[in-house]
Order: sequence, then structure tokens, then C-alpha cells
Amino acid sequence: MSETSSARQLVPWQATVLTIFPEMFPGPLAVSVTGQALAAGTWRLDCVNIREFGIGRHRQVDDTPSGGGAGMVMRADVLGLAIDAALTSSPDLPRIYLSPRGKPLTQDRAKALAHGPGVLLLAGRFEGVDQRVIDARDLEEISIGDYVLSGGELAAMVLIDACVRLLPGVLGGETSLAEESFEAGGLEYPQYTKPRIWEDRTIPDVLLSGNHKRVEEWRRTEAERLTRERRPDLLKRDL
Repeated sequence: MSETSSARQLVPWQATVLTIFPEMFPGPLAVSVTGQALAAGTWRLDCVNIREFGIGRHRQVDDTPSGGGAGMVMRADVLGLAIDAALTSSPDLPRIYLSPRGKPLTQDRAKALAHGPGVLLLAGRFEGVDQRVIDARDLEEISIGDYVLSGGELAAMVLIDACVRLLPGVLGGETSLAEESFEAGGLEYPQYTKPRIWEDRTIPDVLLSGNHKRVEEWRRTEAERLTRERRPDLLKRDL
């Protein structure tokens, strides 16, 4: 057992989420394998309510954008206080702001984060957050796709799920992890199970042949075909 694995058993992987809607958590993270791992103490979830650091009796967290424009922007002073408070107990966590303008979340980035102590995630709202807090607190911007959500909470859940399922013992099958989409640089091959015939559709004969070499060759060929058809951009990597 490696030192990292030993340490993971003693110190759970930590997910700290800064949000104005802490009641959204754990949400779907409380079910299935992520929920089981949470209950088992494999990972921890802490939510910091940004409004607790808001301004005035109404706990204001946003204001009008400088230079004019629609919507509201989350204030740097409020977010700075919230981030600093969260880092008091977990100073070594990578700091991430979920943003549609960030770098795309990839399997490699999820693996790197899963191998670390955890993540501190800022879930923004409104038109975004003051750029100064992004710069001053050295926040890494990550996007889960080329679209816009109402807030960063769902994106935070996606990132957490992508990391937690990679923690030792959560899925229990290193082989299955190695064969998933993106692990080898491309998409995963098609999967089949019983019954053998369903609505006149049959399982490919090669998968029932018992010939492991032929099965492996078929899976590789199918993975390459699907990647070429659906995600040709991934072909720049070796499959």
C-alpha cells in the first residue's frame, strides 16, 4: 500500500463548496456509490454559506456591474472573506471557480484532483463574480461544458462525482475504470448483456465466442470507430 493510499484512509478526501444555496447539497451526491462513500467516511462534504459573509442586515452578496449592464455580480470582498474562512481548516485544497469560460473538465484533471487532498469549489450565481477575487485568491476556472447554468452548484456536483468515483475502493473495480471512456484517450466500446436477443436485435457473436483475443480486438475497433464518428478531436491522442 502506498503512502498516499495509507494517508487517504486516515484523512478523507475533502470537498468544500462555497454557495448561497447550501441546501442543494449533498443532493444526488448522497445516493449510489458517492453516497455510500460519503457515509463510510471516504470523503467529506462541507458547505460554506456565502451569505453569512454578506454586507448589511440583508447579507448582500452582489452588486451592479461596473461599467453598466444587465444583472448582478458577486462581490469580491464578500467572496474573499468566505474563501479565507473555508481555507482556515483546509489551506491546501485546490481552489476552483466553476465557470463557463474555464478550461474544460477532463478525466485527467479529475484523476489529478482525486489523487490530492480534495477541492474547494466556488459556485457562482448571477452574472458571475468580481474578477479581482479570482485573481487575488488564485482561483482555477473550470467548465463542465459549453453552455450556461443558473449557478455553479450543479457543476460542482459534477466535478465532485467525477473525482469521488475515482477514490480507492469507491467503485471496487480498477479494471472497469481503466476501460471507461477517455481513460485510453477515446470513447468506450458498446456494452451488451442478457437477454441474447431483444426486439430482434442480437448481441454480436464475437462477444459470445469465448475468444478473449477476438473480444479485445472487437472492443478496440469499436472504440476507435465511435471516437472517429462522434469525437474526432480525441484522435489526436493515442487510443
